[in-house]
Amino acid sequence: MVDEKSTLPSWKAVKAALQSFDRAGLLGLVQDLYAVDKDNRAFLHARLGLGSDQLARFKMIISRSICPDLMRSRSVSISRAKKAIGDYKKAIGEPVGLAELSIFYCEEAFSFLGSCGFEDERYLVALIRMYDQSVKRVLDLPVAEQRAYAKRLGNLRSRARPVGWGIADELNSIWYAADLDEYDEY
Repeated sequence: MVDEKSTLPSWKAVKAALQSFDRAGLLGLVQDLYAVDKDNRAFLHARLGLGSDQLARFKMIISRSICPDLMRSRSVSISRAKKAIGDYKKAIGEPVGLAELSIFYCEEAFSFLGSCGFEDERYLVALIRMYDQSVKRVLDLPVAEQRAYAKRLGNLRSRARPVGWGIADELNSIWYAADLDEYDEY
């Protein structure tokens, strides 16, 4: 049996084929990619800095995925929420935007947990991991930009207390390991 992956063209082959395009042909190709898929449109809008709020679409996806409307039979999708952050990283990847999206993920998750008492271990583990990533992303920001984000991270620690399952302990452990004590308002 032939390995399907080995039969797919590589980026090298695509790049070589693109070399034959003139400017108009390349623009036509990008236009076709733009028209065929909403994710392509969102990627191009983000990469090119088009629109007033670069994070709005990514936040909408995170919110719908991590804090779904259960009354409309919507389901949780941790992978879709994480993919939104990954797509932003590929499109723009600005550290401030990554910190914002990862903290927003955690805030939406705690809103969901507070509204319905959801007790799925994978969801809770993903929340702890995203909090850890959020802390790391905030620490990668210039010191002048850290305070507002650190305050939100601190607020998340207090929102974790009623959830149980040791979530508050885990978030506190991450907080103190990152030496964020100077921002402690807990």
